[in-house]
Amino acid sequence: MDLWFTENHSKNVKFSLRVDKHLRSAQSEYQRIDVFESKEFGRILTLDGLMMVTEKDEYIYHEMITHVPMAVNPDISNVLVIGAGDGGTVRELTRYEHIKNIDMVEIDEMVVEICKEYMPSLSSELSDPRVHIHYQDGLRFVRGVENEYDLIIVDSTDPFGVGEGLFTREFYGNCYKALKEDGILVNQHESTFYTAYANSMKRAHSRIKSTFPIALVYQAHIPTYPSGHWLFGFASKKYDPRADLKADWWNSLGLKTKYYNTILHTGSFAIPNNVRDCLRESGEKR
Repeated sequence: MDLWFTENHSKNVKFSLRVDKHLRSAQSEYQRIDVFESKEFGRILTLDGLMMVTEKDEYIYHEMITHVPMAVNPDISNVLVIGAGDGGTVRELTRYEHIKNIDMVEIDEMVVEICKEYMPSLSSELSDPRVHIHYQDGLRFVRGVENEYDLIIVDSTDPFGVGEGLFTREFYGNCYKALKEDGILVNQHESTFYTAYANSMKRAHSRIKSTFPIALVYQAHIPTYPSGHWLFGFASKKYDPRADLKADWWNSLGLKTKYYNTILHTGSFAIPNNVRDCLRESGEKR
């Protein structure tokens, strides 16, 4: 039998992977969760029919959303991760011995439990004693926090359904308040290649830019994400991720990565003209 998983990247574009097995299907309170086995990309996690992570290319996303901010401020010790139920972002953070606390806020406990069972290569470090998992809405969680975190990583789904509240002006304002004076916010920032994703990126960037004095975008190539060209947002009250990169310090840690390095760090902020044009269009009426 020839089985394929297909995701709509736009009304006119579909992306398909051949799968060997449909390992798990579940309906949580919030979304449908599926796990597939494929020869080319290993195990695949989808939420409501959208591909979230594959075993073959997940390292690109998780390294870039984590090591870029960590290489900018060596004093990061208290981290808030919102979303990230697959565990990959937390796995990368636990590689830093000087981090003292990681609060992970995930709305859907079933995602975490399924990833622990079917994707242990991502979720293995969720049991680290520094990791504290809070099963609740990230928007509500940050409302009650002030001047506490050195770094907030928003590892969310796309800006609709469960993840919609994590792209609002209110949410970014609460993140600003929850960060310390030199705090950093990093988020997955969508793409500019397809219109719907580009519009989401422009809205998010406009809202972050109106909240933080420093707001930049950087990029990575992730084969299974729509268009393969994916963006991340870097916002801070103090640090410029290009000028303040602590390359010698980060390299002295001896961390073995498959995608990230400090040369790539600098280059990832050299974004192409089509992205620059979208950012210029990201003004939003209040």
